[in-house]
Amino acid sequence: MIEQLIQKLIEPLQQRICVAFSAGVDSTVLLYSCCLAAKQAGLPNDNIAAVTFATALHPQADLQEAKRITSNLGIRHIVLEIDELACPQVVQNGIERCYHCKKELFSHAINFARENGYAIVMDGTNADDLKTYRPGIRAIRELKVQSPLAENGFTKEQVRQLAAEMGLDCASKPATPCLATRIPYDTPLDRKTLQKIEKGEAFLHQEGFEQCRLRVHENLARIEILPKDFDILLQKKEKISKEILKLGFSFVTMDLQGLRSGCYDTQRGLGL
Repeated sequence: MIEQLIQKLIEPLQQRICVAFSAGVDSTVLLYSCCLAAKQAGLPNDNIAAVTFATALHPQADLQEAKRITSNLGIRHIVLEIDELACPQVVQNGIERCYHCKKELFSHAINFARENGYAIVMDGTNADDLKTYRPGIRAIRELKVQSPLAENGFTKEQVRQLAAEMGLDCASKPATPCLATRIPYDTPLDRKTLQKIEKGEAFLHQEGFEQCRLRVHENLARIEILPKDFDILLQKKEKISKEILKLGFSFVTMDLQGLRSGCYDTQRGLGL
């Protein structure tokens, strides 16, 4: 599969490209594949730049990981600081929030590319993303961003297989969707709440819950973890409750349904 992807990337790499790089498994596999394709084609790494968005909706830990990876690869890394909360449609947090957010982020990436001589902007959308409610995909299509993984039919499972074949430690890395997904639709976003979510999830990660979400309902924090970890959380309930409440919540609870990706989309009956 690696060779198949590399061959698909050689042609676009004849031009200078930017890869939107979050340090998640999809964008990491895409970025490494671009570097391998450039090497195989005898092209300089200067043809590739990684662009990471630094925003209130993305955990700072991801930014630090992006810096580490690009440094190891020896490629140019640009951090674009963008205040998504300056966009009213993002703050309103309606069902089209992701569209407005992606439009804002990738418009900055496109502008950077044009001003610095990069002909193509790529992102790590995979084929499975096209089967779920992702209004942000409409935004990147409108901006003519290329998604090589999706365009060549690579599913999330196959992307993880590629990461394992490449020896990347992100192969089993859990998905880390933006922090806004922890807040119900039509509940306005604010910086303070997003910071509380980030701190709360960072604490849960430290306690050994690799896959978790801290959903917020006004002054109640709802913890979603894998069902297999329920007993561990209950064993640590006093410590966890104390730390989460210290963030400024009045109540903290564990969701008995366990971790559910896109739970607010399901609740609203949203689909493609």
